[in-house]
Amino acid sequence: MMNSEAENNKPNTALKNDLTQTNGLERQIEEYKSEKFATISFKLILKPAAISFIALIFSFFLDLANVPILGNIASQMALKLFPGSTPINSTVQPFGFWWLPLVVYSFFVLMAYLAYNKLRIELEKTPASETIDRVIQSYTSVMDSVATALPLVGAALLLISVNLGREVFQGLSVPFEIKALIVLALGKLFEPVLDQLGIEFQNMVTHINDMREKYFSQLQIENNNNLFKQLSQNQQLGSLSTEINLKDMEAYKTILEHSYQLSNATLKNFANIHNVLLEINKINAISPDKIEKLNVLAQSITQASKSLSDDKTITGLKHLESIVVRK
Repeated sequence: MMNSEAENNKPNTALKNDLTQTNGLERQIEEYKSEKFATISFKLILKPAAISFIALIFSFFLDLANVPILGNIASQMALKLFPGSTPINSTVQPFGFWWLPLVVYSFFVLMAYLAYNKLRIELEKTPASETIDRVIQSYTSVMDSVATALPLVGAALLLISVNLGREVFQGLSVPFEIKALIVLALGKLFEPVLDQLGIEFQNMVTHINDMREKYFSQLQIENNNNLFKQLSQNQQLGSLSTEINLKDMEAYKTILEHSYQLSNATLKNFANIHNVLLEINKINAISPDKIEKLNVLAQSITQASKSLSDDKTITGLKHLESIVVRK
């Protein structure tokens, strides 16, 4: 009895050990996430954003209007490249859209910061690659939409300004379209920033998955070893279990034989009843007296069968005698 109780307690002990190890794994994952989140700061966007920031600075030199500090940079560059050249129409003063790339670039930086915070919140709950792809794709779509929409708006202004005159065309539509194309370039150059965020967080998720895979692989190996030990211990009881199985098979065989005999007897009884019913059906007409006699006969058969199942065999014989008389 003590051995059987010990065997029954082994699975419970193993289950408790597995739960303890699982809790330890979760603690290790939480510690690793805390350390990794501390290292993944928003400053990591500086390196991938360097190219787009240089393009932003260069955009101030591509302007037809006056730029703060730089002045009329387009005219100055034209004079340096082509000395003695004069603008075609110096009387038209274009609108200054030098601020448009700066505003849009600030919007891109804001989107990157929101994506960074969103990834931190989501991955603290459930670290999964699908979450990273979903967040990065959503914010990239917003940025790409803004960067693509402005040149389309500028193209529409160009078409409208053709009929509105040279002043509108050179003073509004052309400067805006130039800055809109610069914004489109900034949007394409800023995409590596979000890609870098995705890579950093993906490395963390990959490491967590490796930790869990390694843990469950070791757990599976330990469970297999324990199973092999239990099988080797149960081999000593093989002969006893074989004898028990043979006894069970003998008892099962006896029950099957009795069931078979009972089924044959039942089949024969139903066959006899079927024959009696066939004989009755052959009778063209049955008088009320014969029906009454058949009812009495059925009652006598019932009483006889009940009596034969009891120890009072004398009563059964009397009923059988009445059956013979009624023939």
